[in-house]
Order: sequence, then structure tokens, then C-alpha cells
Amino acid sequence: MTEPITWLSTKEASVRLGLTLRSLYRFIDEGDLVAYKFGRVIRIQESDLERFIDASRIAPGSLEHLYPEAKSANGRPALGTDRVSTSRGA
Repeated sequence: MTEPITWLSTKEASVRLGLTLRSLYRFIDEGDLVAYKFGRVIRIQESDLERFIDASRIAPGSLEHLYPEAKSANGRPALGTDRVSTSRGA
């Protein structure tokens, strides 16, 4: 026997995700989150919301572009972070 579908309102889904309704509607409109329209009411299956959450997981090491390279007090890259050889006399 199949399990009954648990439907969530957009308000319930946005609360679970900690997002505004506007952000939730954007995810729906962009096709990232599956939703259904019954007349004037939009509903989201709980299982679709769980899949959306799982698909949104951030892979370790994928956010390096968000933080700057470590700098020393003089504004130059800190020791060990400079990838260009600066040796003299070579």
C-alpha cells in the first residue's frame, strides 16, 4: 500500500526552509523546487521539499571563492600562500 502524500502550503515550506515566501516562489519559478497549483492554491509535497533540501547541500571545498586569500600585515600574501616564486638571484 502506498503512503499518503503530505502536502505543505507555501507558508509551511518557507518556514521549514527559513526563507521568505518571495525566495520560495523564486525557487519554484526557476524549477528548483517542484510545486503544484490546485486552482489558486500552491502546494508542495513534503518529499519534494526533502529532495530540494538534499540537492542544496554544499560540497566541502566549494566555497573557496567566497573568502579572500590570507594576507599578512603588509598586505602581501602570507607565507606559504604565495604560489609565485619570488627568489632573488635565480
